[in-house]
Amino acid sequence: MDGQPGSPTPELKLYNTLTREKTVFAPIDPQNVRMYVCGPTVYDFAHIGNARPVIVFDVLFRLLNHVYGGDHVTYARNITDVDDKINARALRDYPGLSLNAAIRAVTEKTEKQFLDDAKSLGCLEPTVQPRATDNIAQMIEIIEKLIANGHAYTAAGEVLFDTKSMADYGQLSKRNLDEQQAGARIAVDAHKKSPGDFVLWKLSSESEPGWESPWGRGRPGWHIECSAMSGRYLGDVFDIHGGGLDLIFPHHENEIAQSRCAHGTKVMANVWMHNGFLQVEGRKMSKSEGNFVTIYELLHTEKFGGRQWPGDVLRVAMLMTHYREPIDFSIKRLEEAERLLSKWPAAEPGDAKPDASVVNALADDLNTVAAIQALHALAQSGDRATFAASAQLLGVLPQAAEIDEAVAIEIDRRVKTRLELLKAKNFAEADSIRDTLLAEGIQLKDGKDAATGERITTWEVKR
Repeated sequence: MDGQPGSPTPELKLYNTLTREKTVFAPIDPQNVRMYVCGPTVYDFAHIGNARPVIVFDVLFRLLNHVYGGDHVTYARNITDVDDKINARALRDYPGLSLNAAIRAVTEKTEKQFLDDAKSLGCLEPTVQPRATDNIAQMIEIIEKLIANGHAYTAAGEVLFDTKSMADYGQLSKRNLDEQQAGARIAVDAHKKSPGDFVLWKLSSESEPGWESPWGRGRPGWHIECSAMSGRYLGDVFDIHGGGLDLIFPHHENEIAQSRCAHGTKVMANVWMHNGFLQVEGRKMSKSEGNFVTIYELLHTEKFGGRQWPGDVLRVAMLMTHYREPIDFSIKRLEEAERLLSKWPAAEPGDAKPDASVVNALADDLNTVAAIQALHALAQSGDRATFAASAQLLGVLPQAAEIDEAVAIEIDRRVKTRLELLKAKNFAEADSIRDTLLAEGIQLKDGKDAATGERITTWEVKR
């Protein structure tokens, strides 16, 4: 299937964490390519590390849409809105409300901000964004199947997954179960059959959110949520499961265990993809280090580098490193991304097809580094239609911004002053005006009047 009739379908290759190999991607059903990506736990504003998988898998979503057609791709990204961190934040921020009302206030506020952030980063909306609390019945159903199949048991008010019941548990992370157990704190988890067993359902106190279940009023464990949501919207086995490298163990390993043992399948997803870790200015991001920064703060405050950063700059800064490599998020990197964007023409989406150089780069395990290099070459070619289609595939389409009339008059005045300086051969001051305008997002383009041969200068606002 090809989303662009008449253009060749690229051979899409993806690195699979499960097999540790890069292989040709073959969807289960080309008419319904299915991808699931772990979304945010909405207890706080998303930080810049959270932005990386949002951007990476948005590029993959765009590529799959291009190759297979937008009507043939289903992208599910969940919202985790039940979690002990949410409970704690609700009690802290809304002490005057009932717990249920406080939880709703926290999750609605942070979910809205996450969706606004994702939009500012140039990301398309996923096909479906299921909330954990809307899928409790599906979680209970899977847990019942696991108990019936001999893979789960009840103890001390919890339902636990029996890791020893699964012969090949640990395939994704390549962790040996016996080694994990040897290092576990057995005394703390004395009610477990094995130290590596994990919670599927736990009882809730009167002051905690809960749902009725065969095991009493309680709430789900973290891992069961994604098994239920992916299964409901994508099926027992689907094509691609994505997320950050930090989720391989225990989250994704335990998702696989639950889903396979409940449904009796050999795999949960055929391809597992994980983006690399992110540091800030060479250090692990943490509040104790003082370098913890949210997407909102980057976009709307002067916390990082003493200024606000446009969403397209943040996106390009992310895509300048291959998704599987670690990334050092720095002011220098943002400035480099901004300079690159300043050299690209403003363009509007049209009917042109993306250039093969960009498509082929992305088809090689989302090589965004090579794709951006190819896009930069297209920006210099003068073919704005092909550039626009190619940029749109990466989600970095530069568009001319609207500008106030008084500001436009002032820009015209400065452009005229620069032309006079150039005539007087005062190149240093002329260059200073050009550079200052560029820093303000105004790009100048020099040319000659066709009739008189005199130098003329046009300008456009990049954002």
